[in-house]
Amino acid sequence: MPSLATPVLQFDESQIEHINQRLATMQPSQILDWAHVTFDSLFQETAFGPSGNVISDMLSTQGISVPVIFLDTLHHFDETLDLARRSQQRYKFKLHTYKPDGCDDRAAFVAKHGDELWKRDDTVYDYSVKVEPARRAYSELRARAVLTGRRKSQKGDRATMQVVEIEKGTGLIKINPLANWTFDQVWSYLRAHEVPYNVLLDQGYKSVGDYHSTRPVKEGEDERAGRWAGSEKTECGLHKDYFAMRAAFVASQKKQNNSIAVTAA
Repeated sequence: MPSLATPVLQFDESQIEHINQRLATMQPSQILDWAHVTFDSLFQETAFGPSGNVISDMLSTQGISVPVIFLDTLHHFDETLDLARRSQQRYKFKLHTYKPDGCDDRAAFVAKHGDELWKRDDTVYDYSVKVEPARRAYSELRARAVLTGRRKSQKGDRATMQVVEIEKGTGLIKINPLANWTFDQVWSYLRAHEVPYNVLLDQGYKSVGDYHSTRPVKEGEDERAGRWAGSEKTECGLHKDYFAMRAAFVASQKKQNNSIAVTAA
């Protein structure tokens, strides 16, 4: 397990509150400037969704070079992987791709975890494809802070988030420069600046995740309604309590091992 001793600046709650009060009235470009001058090990974490693509374009326009962390779950749409290549070619950022531990491709993942793990145990799936690779990336790259494309208008757990947040327990700082933007603002920026975007957006998708848990959004539905449709789930685990996710993962693995042992006996 990677070390959690990621070097970060230490802020107390009153300082974070003050920072968020100041940043709340700033434009995303100003927030990016602030992040760039404040943190010496700043990364953008993105799955190349619309918001992430806007941030990449803004950084490039402002002449700010920020390396990118991409978590390849091995279950992305081909269109998403194509967009990752196109974005890297256009913006020339350094791309750090992290995959599930010990798996180079989908076949290796199935060999290790079995078919359709997301149906059998979505906690183990989320931890394996997102949480553990992300933690490994932060540790190996010594990330102090990460830029995310999360927005309040995406609702769910994101509705009350702040521009700057500190990940509970680990101290990692997450900066959400588009926190106060709507999907329409993101879409308008994409078109006005000819930013590369996922072609699935032209087919009714608004939020694109893994192929097995993403569908187009219907008229009148929320932006992320196409993610994990039919369930109450709103997050993949990447932006939840790391230690709670790890505890759930360990408990699930222990239960599975005990079951295997009983069967073998």
